[in-house]
Amino acid sequence: MAVERFNVPGVSCNHCVQAISKEVGAVPGVKKVEVGLQDKVVTVEHEGSVSREAIIDAINEAGYDVSPYDSTIGLQQA
Repeated sequence: MAVERFNVPGVSCNHCVQAISKEVGAVPGVKKVEVGLQDKVVTVEHEGSVSREAIIDAINEAGYDVSPYDSTIGLQQA
């Protein structure tokens, strides 16, 4: 199994979680999708044959912008 992480800054509610989980979960080979409301990170566990592009396309199809995972996003203090 492989794990990919993505920053999705538009995630703000349970509807967002459900929409992203549904779209990404429908990608063949995806086994598990976790959407973090606090850190705005989508974590996808999948068979190694799933491309990052397919996951990104699914997140975009759900209506959200996505960027490569950066563990420092969201840690800056206001």
